[in-house]
Amino acid sequence: MLEDAKLLDEDYDDAGRRTWGTSINIDGVNYATSLFWQPLQNSGDYFQEVEEASNSILEGADLFCIKGGKAPQFGICVSHEGYKNGETVAAVALVTALSNASSFVAVFKTREGWWYICVRNDIILSDGDMLFLTEDEAKNQFLSMMAVPDWGRKIAPKEWGVEDTEELELEELISRGAKIKLQKIKGLRGSKLIMVVAISAVVGLWLVSSLIDKLFLTPVKRPVVVPVRPKVVQQVEVKEVPKPWESIKSPKQFMANCNEGANQLVGIMPPGWVIGQISCTGTSAATSWRREIGTMEWMEEALKSSGLAFSGYSFDPTGNSLSATLPLKAMETLTSPPEKSMTDLRNAINNEFQSMGLQVSLAEESQTIKSSAPAAGKGPAAQAARSVTVRALKFTFNSPHNPSVWADMLTKYSGLEIRMITYSPVNNTWHYEGAIYVL
Repeated sequence: MLEDAKLLDEDYDDAGRRTWGTSINIDGVNYATSLFWQPLQNSGDYFQEVEEASNSILEGADLFCIKGGKAPQFGICVSHEGYKNGETVAAVALVTALSNASSFVAVFKTREGWWYICVRNDIILSDGDMLFLTEDEAKNQFLSMMAVPDWGRKIAPKEWGVEDTEELELEELISRGAKIKLQKIKGLRGSKLIMVVAISAVVGLWLVSSLIDKLFLTPVKRPVVVPVRPKVVQQVEVKEVPKPWESIKSPKQFMANCNEGANQLVGIMPPGWVIGQISCTGTSAATSWRREIGTMEWMEEALKSSGLAFSGYSFDPTGNSLSATLPLKAMETLTSPPEKSMTDLRNAINNEFQSMGLQVSLAEESQTIKSSAPAAGKGPAAQAARSVTVRALKFTFNSPHNPSVWADMLTKYSGLEIRMITYSPVNNTWHYEGAIYVL
């Protein structure tokens, strides 16, 4: 089940004050920041997507804007946090001003705080538009993204002294960008509202005329009573087969646990030993180290001094390789029913990955699940109740981004099941495998 985007405890300090800002003032104009961004599937009729997001992804959102271009997106926010209808959106202005750079990460120092913005393949990351009120938070977020390769531009305050970055004037940049404004999210607009009103009027007239016809114009008919021998029907106790999406391990927790476990394992670096691929299957993260120089004792001492509670580790017969398994945190079980057909889901995922310039491999999957407790009774109804066939769209893809970057992008699909994540420290590549159940 998709988890709503909500304000977390860390978004407020001990005194209950918010740790992020909603706007910056440039040359007397207020620009909205810290919007929550999502890909836009249907740029021709976007109201439905925006309204669904305001109900399911960011609860209570009542203002939005649209970013066009190669990868259309919509940003949403909540007015009681300080946003105003008609306020110009900072992220759209900057992205259009830097349209020649499809990927960039930047921090601008403003009077209100440090504005962080991160764009990858023309897509503003869901958490890539944030006005931090403290410099440390902004700098930590910026430096964490510097580990990701192939940025077109890296922009930061000069006093930070970060290598390969440049400092740009925000005032000059934002003045050249598109002036897109926040507007209210409404249930029905324009021609849609007129159509619904017209249809409602027609239906109302039909109901009234039907009622008059039945009450005053239709002759009364006497009912014909025919004796019928009652039929004895044997009741069949139907025990439904549990669907796989009724007990899915939380995908967001799966990805967070894997990211944490991989970071812990990569941190174990005894002299002369090289770590191999890390594989996460939900309950554990497994990897191995290969000896180039050094001794077995160095490797074993490194494991013990790491402070991690391994479920097991062992050397191979030559003593040149060690395999270890690290248990991960327990995950909650969710009910996450499918919402899309196979065709609609495939088209949505292909379109999303095309907009990011990434390859994804998709394959249809079908499985028949039988009940472990047979239903009572005989006949087709009882037989059908003992099994059910479900379908899913399997996906695999590689990415330089860790699971924390992909979490919001993937978990917006209901019926999502993450099956395996692997990480190769040698080339800094993550591999994701999973499935999304379909209607």
